Amino acid sequence: MESIQVHDKSFVPYLKHDEIQEIIKELALKVYEDYKDETPIFIGVLNGVIMFFSDFLKYYPGKCEIAFLQVSSYSGTQSTGIVYKKMELTKDVMDRHIILMEDIVDTGNTLENLFEYFKNTQRPKSLKVASLLLKPDVFKKDFKVDYVAKEIPNKFVLGYGLDYDELGRNLPDLYQLEEGRINH
Repeated sequence: MESIQVHDKSFVPYLKHDEIQEIIKELALKVYEDYKDETPIFIGVLNGVIMFFSDFLKYYPGKCEIAFLQVSSYSGTQSTGIVYKKMELTKDVMDRHIILMEDIVDTGNTLENLFEYFKNTQRPKSLKVASLLLKPDVFKKDFKVDYVAKEIPNKFVLGYGLDYDELGRNLPDLYQLEEGRINH
């Protein structure tokens, strides 16, 4: 893994694809232990979750269903603090166990907004969150991220589904913004 350039920023290697696969497999088996007697609906929050979601499902040994929705709160490397829904939920989830699948949780603003959406309009039996990455230094919300594959420092990351202004999602490894650059 070498440093890469995306738009105007340099990114340095952070996590290799094999390491990512290991932590996802562990996470999938942990979730399965809690839901082995159920058929949960895994809801992917697009777009960044796509690689994590796909690999998680490959490791999940139980029965499950899937759905998607799309929200956004980013502009460049910064969260705008405003969450807007870009695509409606693709499945009825009333009275079902659902697990929101996120690529990364930092401030928690997106999740807070999604919790309100599900509580007020979808009324699932239960609602939990599984995230590939969590930035505990900036996550200050009153709810819990139930399943976390890896906690990371508060640095902007790219690759494995995560983008910088729409580029970099297709990289199989994770990179972080080079030191001395703008962080979020």
